[in-house]
Amino acid sequence: MSQEGYRSPALKADTSLNIHESQRTNPGKTPIQILHEYGTKSGNLPVYVMEKAEGEAHQPSFVFSVKIGDVSCAGIEQCRSSEEDEKQLQSCQCRGQGPSKKAAKHQAAEAALNILQIDAGAVNIPVKSESNGVVAETNNHPNSVGILQELALQRGWRLPEYTVLMEAGPPHKREFTVTCRMESLSEKGVGNSKKGAKMAAAEKMVSKLQSLSGCSEITWTPKPSVRFENLRNSSAESICLLRRNPLSIPNTDYIQMMLELSKEQGFEVTYFNIDELTVNGQYQCLAELSTSPVTVCHGTGISCSNAHNDAAHSALQYIKIMATTK
Repeated sequence: MSQEGYRSPALKADTSLNIHESQRTNPGKTPIQILHEYGTKSGNLPVYVMEKAEGEAHQPSFVFSVKIGDVSCAGIEQCRSSEEDEKQLQSCQCRGQGPSKKAAKHQAAEAALNILQIDAGAVNIPVKSESNGVVAETNNHPNSVGILQELALQRGWRLPEYTVLMEAGPPHKREFTVTCRMESLSEKGVGNSKKGAKMAAAEKMVSKLQSLSGCSEITWTPKPSVRFENLRNSSAESICLLRRNPLSIPNTDYIQMMLELSKEQGFEVTYFNIDELTVNGQYQCLAELSTSPVTVCHGTGISCSNAHNDAAHSALQYIKIMATTK
């Protein structure tokens, strides 16, 4: 991708040329990728912050700042000369502005590269290829954890979250179950170590994203998170029925009720079975709602389906309280 469209107006011509010269040794790499690779090697991943979003819907304008280690890029003025000492260099301030979040991030990243005087050819990271904004390693064993992290950074999503759901087995043969959550999606992985289970969960998540995209290139985009303020202000049929009617009627299919409510309000529900039984020998389940903030409710029952129904019931009770509290 040509970098001409992302050149920061605050950059000096000579440093700009240095960046373009270094990118000839890494053809096809964007400033975001090069800065991320530098951060991976130095142990300080870049952090992007959206400072401003303005303009009309048909002509938006975004401003992003980036911080990597002790170097912050969060102003628009001209940076100090590269000949000054490191302390002065770290006080340099610049930012990226563009008609899209990605364009603004590109400008911020390019400005950071100029401040850091990074030679992209010296960043000793395995060569990667970019496909539709998703980075995949060129060997036969792609690092799914890295792919998900790169995907989140490039698209402005929340970073994937990994949670150890269960640990079982004797000390010499432990088995771990890890949950990978990314936006509204969740997947579980099992392995003989936490790292192995994490990798397995990430691989499943990559496969799910490819499946939802309909091809190997990940084009899936998450739905906007549903906030509880939206539920409070909603006058749709299912949420109104939930406000009016009690949740204590025997033999009610709360799973179906939750499904109808989630479709109406635009959030997703995922059920996670917990392999370990309760002290009373009942099955356990977690129901996760892709609301903002994320809602997780627990359920138990004499079977997995009963545990799901109980978790859905708990989630409906929580939504009912949140949707009626002003």
